[in-house]
Amino acid sequence: MMCTTEPESFAMRGRQFLRWTRRLFFVIGSLAVAYVALTLLHARFYQEAANTSLEQQIHAEEQHQSLPPVKEGDVLGRIEIPRLGMAVAILQGTTAQTLRLGVGHIEGTPLPGEAGNIGIAGHRDTYFRGLKEIRPSDEIQIQTASGLSHYEVDWVQIVAPGDTGIFAPSTGSAVTLITCYPFHFIGAAPERFVVHAHRQ
Repeated sequence: MMCTTEPESFAMRGRQFLRWTRRLFFVIGSLAVAYVALTLLHARFYQEAANTSLEQQIHAEEQHQSLPPVKEGDVLGRIEIPRLGMAVAILQGTTAQTLRLGVGHIEGTPLPGEAGNIGIAGHRDTYFRGLKEIRPSDEIQIQTASGLSHYEVDWVQIVAPGDTGIFAPSTGSAVTLITCYPFHFIGAAPERFVVHAHRQ
């Protein structure tokens, strides 16, 4: 009959604990990867559905049909920055759910396509990641049911989160894009990256 000494028994329990810990971390890691993959897949399918919704709105506008009042999460249009290869649906509002699916129109600013300073927010690690490469004179296009608007980037600034001056009313037509900064910061970012463009 074999006898295990206390040190051997302790070592064996330690090895079992490590095995189970590795398995647990593997399962947690797999679930995290699956969640991210499903979220990205859902967002991609949603973007296709948003494009279809925008086409229906354009058709309704051409037929002079009235559109329902705007509510949180509704598709308002599409923003494109050709040089960056960026094209994403603009949705109403900036809730967490809305910003997972597209970029959001900031309440209290004019709607896309209207006169004034339109505010649009997006996440730095998804749809607005490409903004880190934007520069003055780049073109921004906004397609809505009422038409296509062209904007030219004037400036890019880094501001504090509470700086609301960036959304000051404009006498002309403009668009202000905002996302968190720095782009590769882990956790709640301390600053905001702002892009301002005027309508051409």
